[in-house]
Amino acid sequence: MTYPPLPDLILEPMIRAALHEDLGTYGDITTRTVIPVGTTYQARLNAREPGFVSGQQIAALAFRLVDPELKITVHKTDGDRIEPGDLVMEIQGSAASILSAERVALNFAGRLSGIATLTAAFVAQTKGTGTRVTCTRKTTPGLRLVEKQAVLHGGGFNHRFSLSDAILIKDNHIAAAGGIRPVLQAVKAKASHMVRCEIEVDRLDQLAQVLDEGGADVVLLDNMDTATLHEAVKMTAGKLLLEASGNMRLERIAEVAATGVDYISSGALTHSAQTLDLGLDF
Repeated sequence: MTYPPLPDLILEPMIRAALHEDLGTYGDITTRTVIPVGTTYQARLNAREPGFVSGQQIAALAFRLVDPELKITVHKTDGDRIEPGDLVMEIQGSAASILSAERVALNFAGRLSGIATLTAAFVAQTKGTGTRVTCTRKTTPGLRLVEKQAVLHGGGFNHRFSLSDAILIKDNHIAAAGGIRPVLQAVKAKASHMVRCEIEVDRLDQLAQVLDEGGADVVLLDNMDTATLHEAVKMTAGKLLLEASGNMRLERIAEVAATGVDYISSGALTHSAQTLDLGLDF
């Protein structure tokens, strides 16, 4: 699935912050010292390992923020599969500008492409099922928006972006509020009709309480073994959406998807993805 790019206006603050961090108080002193004024060059952003692209819009914006005169040609768009040696992007213009933006552009592109690549590996394990792979809020502070966008580029889906998106009742909420029935009764009494509610359970007797009480739209099945997930799907019989979470390793995804759960969520998509090796060559 192809997703439209995010507005540059939303992305600019985080990219500007990264550029300010890298350029410091006096700019790129190496480039200013050794590159003659007026030197132009053409740089090529190349793939050095296979994967899926994400962060191209951000990399291009990093170059443009440093120098709006740079000419950028994108050969692989976000969501595309790449192989070693593939030309991903060309940047032509001031050599000093390209060098000054290089690290920030590569940091974003490599990090986000790594997330997209890991997500695609998870999604591949659900082939032939109706299960969707989704991320969590276990993201890098300040980068949640683009990391979740990278999950989409890998074929996954997004969970909440923030605490204000939906009601997600976790075990600590249940403990503090006095049980499953009290929290669901509070949802029915107080929540807006525009807000969806998900509740976490880790035992089948808790799931039975949720089904009996009502008030939830989704149930998060936390750290259940595969046999218990099968039983949860059978008990629910399509009345609520089911999300399997906790200990969702890549090698386990296929068997979990086969249980019939609607979603598999994994924080690993964002917190454990390895940076994809991309290089900028003059």
